[in-house]
Amino acid sequence: MASIRVEDDREIREKVERGLGSKGKLRILRELAKGPETLLTKYALERKTGLKPVDVRADLKGLIEIGWVVEHRYRVRKYQLNNGDRILKETIEYMREIGYLF
Repeated sequence: MASIRVEDDREIREKVERGLGSKGKLRILRELAKGPETLLTKYALERKTGLKPVDVRADLKGLIEIGWVVEHRYRVRKYQLNNGDRILKETIEYMREIGYLF
């Protein structure tokens, strides 16, 4: 059973490191965390974060890969936080506690 716990811990560390590994990802998370039902397009994220399109695209890809952001494939794709991810939920709560999110 201990080996399973070690794997869980390693997976959690990797997910947090990948999810918070850049200023762009933090800015995207901050914008999407403004409301549980917030859906934003890439263009809206570019405007709100001040990031270049290529950076938004790369950072969104990484956040989607780890399951922190969900892509809704509407005519214009929209993005939303995965409110069911426990690690993300706790990370967002911590970011609120320290004043990074309002």
